Amino acid sequence: MNEPLTPVAAYWNAAAPAFDREPDHGLRDPAVRAAWRRRLAEWLPGAGLDGRDGGDGRDGFGGTAGLDVLDVGCGTGSLARLLAEAGHRVTGVDLAPAMVDLAREKFAAAGLTGRFLVGDASRPPTGGDRYDAVLCRHLLWTLPDPVAALREWTARLRPGGRLLLVEGRWREAGAPVEPYAPGAEGLPWAGGVPAGTLTAALRPLVRTLRVHSLASEPALWGGPVHDERYAVLAHL
Repeated sequence: MNEPLTPVAAYWNAAAPAFDREPDHGLRDPAVRAAWRRRLAEWLPGAGLDGRDGGDGRDGFGGTAGLDVLDVGCGTGSLARLLAEAGHRVTGVDLAPAMVDLAREKFAAAGLTGRFLVGDASRPPTGGDRYDAVLCRHLLWTLPDPVAALREWTARLRPGGRLLLVEGRWREAGAPVEPYAPGAEGLPWAGGVPAGTLTAALRPLVRTLRVHSLASEPALWGGPVHDERYAVLAHL
């Protein structure tokens, strides 16, 4: 018998049917989908983390081209699908069973192989598995302890692995943010996290990192945005 959902999980479960209506969630617009495909190919190249392929289909880890990628807070699997289409092996984790069901359906309809698990993305239920890359988009603001999640995700990476965080700040600094669901009170990064705050928390955990501003790329969002949008690409 399934355990009842927590209020936070229930909130996202209820949001699942309409989730893909947002242009950057469902990626239904070919231009939006193409923009994310280009960016993901730049950040997580299929030829391996060091970008070398030598023409023999082998990557920098000694395997065939394509990475083992963990997508934490995968939602309905839209970014995971792009990664799988690029030849990566994707595992997605989301707290909401309805999100996971839609991700599985999306992969099945496209004839793609992927693994999707229901669980806390801040502590992915993947056992001792290690990955070439961990991807997280617009999740940190929902977590009660985002710094602990960053430590957990870097611990899941293989040597030389990459952590890709797509984040932003959607509220004015210091402005009150109402909890979006019972149990979401007092979140440290509610309303989003500025790039400076995130990089300060991440820097002790990684070897190098780089911030990519995304606010001036309307194709990623389905139109212009007027707040902070960015990605952090960090190397273990």
